[in-house]
Formats: sequence, C-alpha cells, structure tokens
Amino acid sequence: MIGLPFAGDGLVHGLFMGLGVSIALLFYSYEKRRRGLTDPRLWTIAGFAIAFGAIGSRLLTWDFTRQASLEDWWSYGDRSILAGLVGAWLGVHLGKRLTGYRESTGDLFAPSVALAMSIGRIGCLVTELPGTSTGGGWGIILTPAQAALLGGPADVGLHPSFAYEIVFHAAAFALMWRFRDRLPHSGDLFICYVAAYAMFRFGVEFVRGNEVLWLGMSRPQWFLLAVLPLLVWRVQRVFAGPVSVEWKGTVA
Repeated sequence: MIGLPFAGDGLVHGLFMGLGVSIALLFYSYEKRRRGLTDPRLWTIAGFAIAFGAIGSRLLTWDFTRQASLEDWWSYGDRSILAGLVGAWLGVHLGKRLTGYRESTGDLFAPSVALAMSIGRIGCLVTELPGTSTGGGWGIILTPAQAALLGGPADVGLHPSFAYEIVFHAAAFALMWRFRDRLPHSGDLFICYVAAYAMFRFGVEFVRGNEVLWLGMSRPQWFLLAVLPLLVWRVQRVFAGPVSVEWKGTVA
C-alpha cells in the first residue's frame, strides 16, 4: 500500500472517532432494550464515560513542559486510547456514585467499547504513523512528504499496526456478541475484554513505533505490565465457578 490518504488530517481522524462513538451508543441503546433495562440513569452514566474518556485520553498524556494553550492542547495534543479507557472507567464509577446506580454495567458497555474502538481506529490507520518497518516488501509505504509530516521513514514497508487493532476489536465484538449472556457473573464480559486487549496491546506495541522508555519497551507497555497482574487475578475469578448458559435479564 502506497502512502496514507489522509496523513496528519485531524478532521478525518475526529470524524471516525465520532462515528465510532455514535454507532457504539446506538448499540448501547439496543442492548439496554434487549436486557429490559429502562433506568434513565444509564444514559447519564454513559455520558460520564464518554466525557471522562475524552478528557482522560488528553489529560493523562499531557506534557506539562510544553507551552501550549488549552485550545491547542485539546485540538493537537497527544492522545492515548489506554488513558481514554482509564478515564472512561473512572467516569462510569463517578456517574454511578452520583446517580446512586448500584448494578454492574460492565456487560452493557464492553461490546459497545469494542465497536467504538474498531471504527475509531480506522481514523488512526488513515492519518497516523502506521508502525515500524516490516523488514520486507509489504506494508504501508509513506511518501517523503508524509514521512516528514508523521516523523517516520519513507519508501519502506511499515506495519499497519492500527489494522491489527481493528481486526482484534472486531473479533472481540463478535465473540462478545455470541457469549454475552454466558459468563457466570455480571461484569465478567468487560473484565475478559479488557484483559485480552491488554495482552494484545502489549504485543502490538513492539511494531507500533512508539518511543522506547526503558528496556526496549514503551510507556504503554510499562503501564500494562503494572496492571496485568490485577487483570489476570480478575480473569481467574471469572472462570473459578461454573459458567451460566442462560441470561437472566436482570442486571447489566
């Protein structure tokens, strides 16, 4: 593949992110109805998740040494999907505390998040630096102008790392669609999805081309190493008991 059609285009990137969120909200609405959940507080909680996800993706990656206005930081600053997920998780918990909603919402959110990620990453694929060199004759090849804009090498095949993520999240959505009513406890679906993404993301970071922080690993990899033991422990709890094969339709 020669070049990127929209290299560095923030508008195109934002359009795909917005499309992903919009379609995810439609699926969220569908799942609410399917599960018989009519509590209006669930929309408030979803709003907190989106707002804090957007803030987290910016705030948790902000370089405070840069002299930039709030507008420039929000429009052109660094973004992180992992930081956005952390922000969304905090937003859900804050929204639930403020509204007094006590039921688990993980199973309701997990497929929607995967759907949003699979669509939003298309924006990354067509606008951002793809990844490291493939070492072969395949991959995304940047023109000299695109390479200068994105800070990558020109005229060599680069790993389409965002395409790998799109495939992962699309497959995760398909699996969650099939098994969303078969795990033993409410919220288990979200735990399994996040744990699987953490392991996948740790591996794909080696071809992402992000800045190496220490011992050949990037900041996202060190963050994932820190939280992986907790995720492994939670996944073990998911499968510690018998798996339910019927959805009770009482909680999300």
